[in-house]
Amino acid sequence: MEALQGIFRWAHVVAGITWIGLLYFFNFVNSAFAPTMDGETKKKVVPELMPRALYWFRWGAAYTWITGVLLVLLVFYHGDLMFDDLDATWTPVAIGMVVLSFVGVFVYDLLAKTVMKPINVAFWGGLALTAVVLFLYQFAGFGFRAMAIHLGALFGTNMAFNVWFRIWPAQQRIITATKNGEAPNADDVALAGLRSRHNTYMSVPLVFLMLNAHMTWLPGGPIGLVVVVALGWAATYWLYGKAAQVKGF
Repeated sequence: MEALQGIFRWAHVVAGITWIGLLYFFNFVNSAFAPTMDGETKKKVVPELMPRALYWFRWGAAYTWITGVLLVLLVFYHGDLMFDDLDATWTPVAIGMVVLSFVGVFVYDLLAKTVMKPINVAFWGGLALTAVVLFLYQFAGFGFRAMAIHLGALFGTNMAFNVWFRIWPAQQRIITATKNGEAPNADDVALAGLRSRHNTYMSVPLVFLMLNAHMTWLPGGPIGLVVVVALGWAATYWLYGKAAQVKGF
């Protein structure tokens, strides 16, 4: 089990670096660079660059998610690290909250299409829902480490879903239109851009959750983790502002 954990951690980090590195390239570099290209340049560059970048992007997401699930199975479920109380056992509520961590993506997707489509509403609404989920984890008896890792699993599942089922299909149509010298469908551009932005916001607190699931120092339990998510999203907002200020020669 120790050997498997070591291998899965290694693969998880390598895949995650590949995925999130490209996510930041798209959002902090390419988003400012792409509008500077004229139509003919886009017609040449986009069909050559984007399929290559999106290949590593989507498979990095897939292997990050797969190895992450395997690590949760090994470390938390097999390793009995779900509950701080040594006498605690699995209850229907605890099982339900684990399931929610992986199927909550469908609730997120519905909200992202409707009431939480504006980015400011997604920010505050997402923060409120994060608080609710964390307090439900606590109610289910999860320890701090379990709360952190399962919130990370919820964010990571949302992000991987966005990559494969929202961003990649839209980008395929955008690339094809650009290659043919046509204007991409505005809805595809908006969808890919919005979900990529959501992923960028979720990624910053996600890194904290993955690293600090191995510690118990954060005070306040659910409240402390909500503060971390808020700080992560505020930092991401600042990064977007900084990226817009970086200019080419």
